[in-house]
Formats: sequence, structure tokens, C-alpha cells
Amino acid sequence: MEPTVGKTIFDKVWERHVITGEVGESQLLYIDLHVIHEVTSPQAFDGLRQAGRGVRRPDLTYGTVDHNSPTVDIFNIRDEVSRKQIETFAENVTEFGIEAALNGSEGQGICHMVASETGRTQPGKTVVCGDSHTATNGAFGAIAFGIGTSEVEHVLATQTLWQNKPKRMKVEFNGIPQKGVYSKDFILALIAKYGVDAGVGYAVEYTGEAIDALDMEERMTICNMSIEFGAKIGIMNPDEVTYAYVKGREHAPKDFQEAIRDWETLKSDADAVYDKVLTLDVSALAPMVTWGTNPAMGVSINDPFPEITDINDERAYNYMDLKPGQKAEDIPLGYVFIGSCTNARLSDLEEAAKFVKGHTIAPHITCIVVPGSRAVKREAEAKGLDKIFLAAGFEWREPGCSACLGMNPDQVPANVHCASTSNRNFEGRQGKDARTHLCSPAMAAAAAVHGKFVDVRELA
Repeated sequence: MEPTVGKTIFDKVWERHVITGEVGESQLLYIDLHVIHEVTSPQAFDGLRQAGRGVRRPDLTYGTVDHNSPTVDIFNIRDEVSRKQIETFAENVTEFGIEAALNGSEGQGICHMVASETGRTQPGKTVVCGDSHTATNGAFGAIAFGIGTSEVEHVLATQTLWQNKPKRMKVEFNGIPQKGVYSKDFILALIAKYGVDAGVGYAVEYTGEAIDALDMEERMTICNMSIEFGAKIGIMNPDEVTYAYVKGREHAPKDFQEAIRDWETLKSDADAVYDKVLTLDVSALAPMVTWGTNPAMGVSINDPFPEITDINDERAYNYMDLKPGQKAEDIPLGYVFIGSCTNARLSDLEEAAKFVKGHTIAPHITCIVVPGSRAVKREAEAKGLDKIFLAAGFEWREPGCSACLGMNPDQVPANVHCASTSNRNFEGRQGKDARTHLCSPAMAAAAAVHGKFVDVRELA
């Protein structure tokens, strides 16, 4: 008799959801939660109409407006395409009987935030959305990933999806970080060390004592940027921190103790087998800042930018108007953006406010804070965070994706360097010819005050 082999949490959740299909081939998965937004759903709904189909499980579908929504004067949508997408979304969810948080509603927020805030995201679920950063939800012990528009239609029609099972990777974050080093630094350091394609073809499980010590919002930041690591899926083992976050939320299980007993079984076995294992000691990390045009082009705050090794480096330096040997403090910042599905949760805003309170932003920098959801905005205002930011000279905005991407009015001007808490620093990502530098909320807030990047470890 062959010895049994332990399973990963990814294996356990995947196997629960397979309807049909052989191992090693494409398999049909049942989908527990489908989140939709205004950009990737219109064609899917049109496909349903053309085929004469309805939505199979509207009760397992939830929508929100986020990508196109303005964060100032939110009902004055000047861009014709954006206005059309938002209006069409409202019409579609009404026609097909789907609950949704429409533009200006109290439940509105970035799709990767509203699912967890409402308690819809739970351990053991499969969660999909027409947006790659759906991996954020994996922090709960869920298999969560982004899908294309044709797949959105397939899930709407059948509540299922054909998928090829990826390989399994374990990333161990060990050690205790210094004060002033955050989970955003963990994932930026991982990507800088191993590259933006290291996770391609894998479902990545993040583990280790450094992960165990994080709260849920910090864990979500890491799973969010699994995409920038090259993976489609990031996942973590649920624990008491997870359960405490879900408990009491609107869509939390009614019999919560029974749910916990089930969730306790959804953890990687000690003898689980992985296709690849990577490690990173977070005790040696310093705050990270990207200098180039992909998330792997990053260094710690005190390290010089690297020498040019290929045409990609050369192009990045030319686009960013920077040179090898310079340091983050040499970047001529003109803009600070605190927001996005990576770092626009309450704890992110609270941490940023610590570095802003009692100070005034540098006169040459435009600074905006955009809560990721209206729920977070309300909580932040109840704590007086808005007053701290406004007193310092920041703009306090309505929720949305905002300046993470150039699909709404919040765009970084051409050739301006932006300290950004978002997840991507591609050419033109935050506006035509905008220059993006990824960092933690603390680093962005401190840069706003000091007029340049500084080492927040010296301020923490």
C-alpha cells in the first residue's frame, strides 16, 4: 500500500469544487462567488441576451462600480465611454436581478474590497471576477482569480468554469520585520528578488511566521500582488485572524461555529507536497521603492538603482528619466496617490495618517487619498482621518479605483513622478507618460510631507 501524501490548502479547496474532468486535463469547477463590475461585464450580458439565457445564480453574483467612477463630483461623468459603461451596468444588474452597489451608493467600492467587507469572501470558496487582482480574496483561504469577459458570461450562465489546475508553489516569509517595514514591502521585495514571471503557472501559497503575524488587510495586500509576481492565484491558510475578520459581517455564515469547524480542515498538511518552494527573510528587509516600469524593478530605500543589463532596463530608465546609481531620495516627486485595491483599506489609511498628522505636505506635490470603498471612507471619517489628511493639504476623495489606472479623471500628469500605493508601475498606467513608483502607504505619506522619499524606519 502506497503511503498517502499530504495536501495543500489549494488542493483541498480545488478538489471540493471539481464537477467533472480528469486530473491533468481541464476541469469544470463550481463557482461560489462571482463579483462583477462595469468594465468587463457589458459584453457578457449581451452574450446572454443573444443566446436567450438568464443568470444561473444571481444570488451568488454581486456587482459594484469602481474602475470608471469619478472621485470628485461623482455623478458628473464627462467621459462618454465611462458614463456609458456605468449606466449600462446599472441597467444590466437590474434586468438580470443581481444585487449591486451602484455609483454613489453606500456599498460602493473596489470589487476586490467589497466582497470581503460584506463577508461574502470566506475560506474554502471559489471566487472569480473579471479583473486580475481578484487574487486578493485568496488571503481568506479561498481560490480566487481573475477571468476574461467570455468567462464572465460562462459563469453568469452556468455558475461554473473550465480551468486547468496550476502547479503549487510555497513562499515562506520568515522572521520579524523592522518597524516601518510592511506587507507591501514583503511582496515588492519578493518580486524584486525573483522577478515578475516567477509565479507563472503556479497557485502560490504564502506562509511562514511573518504571514501569521499579519492582520487580514495586510495579508490581502500580499495576495493582491500575486499577479505582479506572475501568478494567477495567491492563497493563505485561514486561522483565528481570518475567522475574527469574517465574524459578524452581513454575509457571514449563520452557524459560525459550524463554519469554523469546516474551515479548520482547510489547511495545508505538514507533509504537503509543492512543485516549488521559495523563502524570504523579512527581518532583513528595508522599505521598498520601484524605480522602473515593472514591479520587479525595485530596490530598498538605501540601495542605488542597478546598472543597465538589457534593453528593458535602458527603456525603463529613459521613460522614468532616472539613472543607475541614483537612490529613491533622488526621485523628483510631484504627486502622491494613497489608494487602490492594494492599499486603500482602513489600516492603510490609519498608518499613512500617522506620518501626516501635524505636518503639511511639500508645496510642490499634489497629494490625494482615495478610500477603496465608501464603508472604509465612513470608518476613516469616524476616526477623524479625513481631517488629518485635509489639514496637511491632501485631497480627500470619494471611493473608487482612482489613479491606480487611467480609466477615470484621476490621472497623474505627463512626466510627473508619483509615489503610489497601487500595484503596477507600467508605462502610462496612471496616465499618459506618468512615472509611477510603488511603495507602502507609510512611504507615500512620508514622501508627501518631506517632498521626497525618506526611510520611514527612522520616523516610525
